[in-house]
Amino acid sequence: MLSLTAVIGTGIIDNYFRLIKSDFMLQQINDQYAEVLEAPKYLPCISLIMPFEPKMNLKVELAHKLKIAADKIENELLDNYTEARAMPVIKKLREVLKDLNYNTHKKSIAIFVSSVIQKVYYLDLPVGEKIIIDDSFEIRDLIYSKKEIHKYLLVVLSSKWTKIFIGNTTQFIRIVSNVPANVAAYKNDLPQKVANFSDETKIKEIQLDKFLRQTDNGLSFLLKTYKLPLFIMGNSKTIGHFKAITHNAKHVIDYIPGNFEEKTEPELQKIMKPYVADWKKIIQNDLLKQIDEAMNFKKLAIGINEARKSAMQKKGRLLVLEKNYMYPVKQDVNSEIILRHDESRKYAFYNKDVVDDVIERVLGGGGDVEFVDEGLLYKFDKIVLIEYYSGR
Repeated sequence: MLSLTAVIGTGIIDNYFRLIKSDFMLQQINDQYAEVLEAPKYLPCISLIMPFEPKMNLKVELAHKLKIAADKIENELLDNYTEARAMPVIKKLREVLKDLNYNTHKKSIAIFVSSVIQKVYYLDLPVGEKIIIDDSFEIRDLIYSKKEIHKYLLVVLSSKWTKIFIGNTTQFIRIVSNVPANVAAYKNDLPQKVANFSDETKIKEIQLDKFLRQTDNGLSFLLKTYKLPLFIMGNSKTIGHFKAITHNAKHVIDYIPGNFEEKTEPELQKIMKPYVADWKKIIQNDLLKQIDEAMNFKKLAIGINEARKSAMQKKGRLLVLEKNYMYPVKQDVNSEIILRHDESRKYAFYNKDVVDDVIERVLGGGGDVEFVDEGLLYKFDKIVLIEYYSGR
């Protein structure tokens, strides 16, 4: 009986066993890397998220608040970890706080520190103070710390005037804009043949349409400054005329019919309460409208690969994704295309969740992030990135 060596050759057998040995060694190396990445000596990890507006507050006040937060962190670390584990993190945190930029115009700060990593983000997000001591960093914690500000834009139309308000849960403020305030401005601004009409009703409708067109033009400029959910109040006839001429229908969350000409500002605010009670629904409807508009402008990156590519190019204005959406992947820093991580294999390095990487890139580029309910973005593979463009 011939041996295996005699059949296929000694050289091939040697190469075969060399490959087996090489693959075994590679697996050992990968296991060693995994042990290093998960080694407890890198713990704990600190996340400190705080309001930070040096242009609005004295530096000494901000420094004092940060010191109080740092003292809380230090006490917590020393209570729950050995000095050998706690002190490297405490030292790094102190160094980070000493080198903060107090010349920034941003609204908040996020600091992530471990014994081997330190990251600082200056952001335009309004946040509440939050301290997290854990075995890892979660960039999503930063988004969850955002203050939910219930601001909306209200346009009250009548056949005689327009009023615009910014409202929230506590305030209701009328704003001055370039939107025409009164239809009387167009009373004498009609073509000669129209002015000669004997039908007074027809003349009034022409005046109203012209007034509403100018109102809509002013509203277009206003929406570029105030990127807020929009409501329109007015009697049914005026709303009907507005719907026929407006270019801003895509921004309107709801039309509220009724006679509001004699209503005071507190009365208007009271009328709005049931319409803004389910704020989560309002925000999600507004986000869907923004997504549709961005798609029309061809400024929408759909799916994890396109969103990541756009974020890497610093094009992201607003990332919208379903909450709890995660995408573990094999790490390839030189590729714009990412592949989902195969849990049955072990890689030396991989991002547990590339979605967090996209979030980090968008925030680092000055963009914003919003989570929506699961299933809301089923048409978009659960994640979209709205890029910067000249529209909204």
